[in-house]
Amino acid sequence: MATGNMKGIKRRIKSVESTMQITKAMQLVASSKLRRAKERADCARPYFNALYETMCDIQAENPGFLSPFKGAKENGRTLLVVIAGDRGLAGGFNSSIFKLADARIAELGGMDAVEILAIGKKACDYYIKRKYTMFAAFSQVAEHLKIHDTAEYADEIVFAYTHGRFKSVEIFYTNYVSPITQTAASLEILPINIPQDEHKMREIPVYEPSAAFVFDHIVPRFISGMLYGAIIDSFASEQASRRNAMENASDNAEVMIADLSLSYNRARQAAITQEITEIVGGSQK
Repeated sequence: MATGNMKGIKRRIKSVESTMQITKAMQLVASSKLRRAKERADCARPYFNALYETMCDIQAENPGFLSPFKGAKENGRTLLVVIAGDRGLAGGFNSSIFKLADARIAELGGMDAVEILAIGKKACDYYIKRKYTMFAAFSQVAEHLKIHDTAEYADEIVFAYTHGRFKSVEIFYTNYVSPITQTAASLEILPINIPQDEHKMREIPVYEPSAAFVFDHIVPRFISGMLYGAIIDSFASEQASRRNAMENASDNAEVMIADLSLSYNRARQAAITQEITEIVGGSQK
């Protein structure tokens, strides 16, 4: 019995060691991808900050101008851009964003009041399986995303919005706070609503042919930047969450191996003790 028990424990130790090798490898891969994603986000941020500041200037200096991107609309559905991961094994990364989006859908009146633009394989699977009305679905795009890719998405969104299909557009993504902390977040990108206190007083520029014309041409590029930033931020968050999950899994595997090794040593000692007892008992007969 002891020998059989020892063999079972030894098989479990080898199995856990194999699993730990996989989790450590995944942890290293996620760390590498996280670093590259943060570099991409940091490089793109100054350009889109400049676009936002220009929009703030135009609105502050020309408060009465008309634009199809300003002001609330009464008709149409709400487009929800939901950004999730392409893979699992990332802790609660995907479930957190789905919970936030589902709560917002309930506030808006249910699935008939929204359309979904799903980005990430998990988001595509989640909403297609539940038979939501899909505006579009893109998977396996975040890792190698280019700015011109999001420009195409933005142009489709702007076209549908300006033609009355949607009354508002919201993004649901995961905000990268730190390597340890990632939070699900939402952001309304259409209609454009710029708080008055965002404007900083400076020399008033002249816009040609008009401020409204410049504003309307900046908005699609701004939305493209918002999408790009949200997707890259979510991708970085996914890698950080996966790295943390794999690190925890590796730590748990080490604890399991230590416990199993202790059990194996106890079983081995029990087997040796039993053999000694049998030898001593046999010699006394």
